[in-house]
Amino acid sequence: MNNMYTDVGYRSVNKHGELLCGDHIDIVEANANTVIMVLADGLGSGVKANILSTLTSKIISTMMAQSMSIEDCVNTIAATLPVCAVRGVAYSTFTIIRVTNSREAEIIQYDNPHVILLRNGRNVAFPEISTTIEDKVIYRSKVNLQEGDVFLAMSDGAVHAGVGRTLNFGWRRDDIIAFMEMMYDPEYTAKTLATILLDECNRLYENQPGDDTTVCAIKIRPRKPVNLMIGPPADPADVRKMMSLFFSKEGKHIVCGGTTSSLAAEYLGKTVRTSLRYLDPEIPPIAEIDGVDLVTEGVITINRVLSYARNYLEDNRYYSHWDYKQDGASLISRMLFEEATDINFYVGRAINPAHQNPDLPISFNIKMQLVQELADCLKKMGKRIKVSYF
Repeated sequence: MNNMYTDVGYRSVNKHGELLCGDHIDIVEANANTVIMVLADGLGSGVKANILSTLTSKIISTMMAQSMSIEDCVNTIAATLPVCAVRGVAYSTFTIIRVTNSREAEIIQYDNPHVILLRNGRNVAFPEISTTIEDKVIYRSKVNLQEGDVFLAMSDGAVHAGVGRTLNFGWRRDDIIAFMEMMYDPEYTAKTLATILLDECNRLYENQPGDDTTVCAIKIRPRKPVNLMIGPPADPADVRKMMSLFFSKEGKHIVCGGTTSSLAAEYLGKTVRTSLRYLDPEIPPIAEIDGVDLVTEGVITINRVLSYARNYLEDNRYYSHWDYKQDGASLISRMLFEEATDINFYVGRAINPAHQNPDLPISFNIKMQLVQELADCLKKMGKRIKVSYF
């Protein structure tokens, strides 16, 4: 397995007063080694722009995943998109970034602000070759990638931020570069970088965007596995098997649940050091076991992590709730959302007698559902997920 990982994160805000966003992003894994990102910005705003951008991104991402040429993509778009009755044109601008083996990026751009490359936190210019297809000037580039490289793609709402409000002429691309160089931290994920840039755009718009605004960040970083175990196995005879498989895995180890923690400590020949310190009144305290990176309570903590994961995939407004706090749910969230690229779940199917109280809103089925939904959310974040049941 290639030890590098293509981390993709994006966020959008709608033009003030619009229910739908006129920008659209599609991310497709053409195969195990190739990731294709398409950011499309539909003409105008609202429903019409949303349709144009969605069609454009779907067509391009699908065709490029099938190794079709950009010429074929543009010709198909020109023949497919409806014509605007007011402007007499039918198009959506687009930016395409295709990353292969996390080693090479192909960038294809039409009429969007040009992609920014940050290397070691500093802007790096890369060559662009222009070609004309269907009267459209297309810019193409190929870049050999290094660990830590970050691409920033955006719709023109980013460079229009602040027009007529906080800035006279908008936020120039050079200003965006200077801002992101200042804000850059090598530990930030792609989603965090996209969130930082979009939040600043929204601030310049005074939270009333004059245009749909979308930012996508792509970061090349090393693969980092994280392993999470929750619940003892259904058959007590499988405890040793479950523990040996879990602790033999490379990467960090998270153990969730009181009974599971006791079994893990017994397997390691260690003790569980508990705490009564409630850092969040709704989340049970964490514990410690030598040889385990994080020990937490089970269902209540994972339920909170799931709520953070759902929001992470939406507008990420809960980011400040978990990005620095030390309660169990926040610590798990940072490890799964920001650190991990490959996540292995070890899920015990034993039924916890404590959960059979009819007055408690917890059941075996709920625990299984929580884990499955969390795994699904993490897949949507681009993580490689494996779930093993015992």
